[in-house]
Amino acid sequence: MPNIAIVYFSGTGHTHLMADAIASGANHVSGTTAELLRITGEQIVNGRWQDDAMLEKLNQADAIIFGSPTYMGGAAGQFKAFIDAASEVWLRQGWKDKLAAGFTHSSSLSGDKQGTLLYLAINASQHSMIWVNVGDMPSFYYGKDDGVNRLGSFMGVMGQSAMDMSGKNAEIDSGDKLTAERLGIRMAEMLQKFKK
Repeated sequence: MPNIAIVYFSGTGHTHLMADAIASGANHVSGTTAELLRITGEQIVNGRWQDDAMLEKLNQADAIIFGSPTYMGGAAGQFKAFIDAASEVWLRQGWKDKLAAGFTHSSSLSGDKQGTLLYLAINASQHSMIWVNVGDMPSFYYGKDDGVNRLGSFMGVMGQSAMDMSGKNAEIDSGDKLTAERLGIRMAEMLQKFKK
C-alpha cells in the first residue's frame, strides 16, 4: 500500500492543522495511507536533530511532504536542523525518485512564504526527489468562494492566519484547509499513477 510521510514542524499549531488536513485528504484516497511525523525541539540535542525511528519511517515512505511555518522569511530553525541531519540520507541518495511536496504557513499575507517553499523544493531536488506542485488554480478565477489556493501559490500550499497572541487554539482559514486536503489527494493520486 502506498504511504505518504508528512514531516513538519509547527510552533503555534497552524502548520500542524495544515499537515493534518493534508493527511486527511491523502487518507481519503483508497489504497493510500498518510502518517504525520512532527519535528519537535526535544529532538534537537547540541544543535543537531536526531530521531532514527522517524528517519527510518521517511526512508520507508513512498512520498514525503515537507512542512514548516515561515519565520522571518524562511523555514523554522527546528525544521532546518532536521534538513541538515538528513544530509546523511542525501549522501547515499536514499530518497531518490520519491515524490515530494511542501507547505507553509505565516501570519502575514505574503510573509515571504515563497522563500520557504523554494527552500523545501531545493531540498527535495538535492535529494533527487520528484516535486509535486499544488495543481489547483485559485478558485476565485472561476467565481467560486471556497478559498482553494486563495493565496495563488503553485509550488506548494500556503496558509495564512492573522497573528493571535491571546493563547487561543490555532485556527486556519477554511480555504487553506481545503487546499491542503486537495494536496493530500493529489499526492495520493500521483503516487498511485507513479507506482503503476
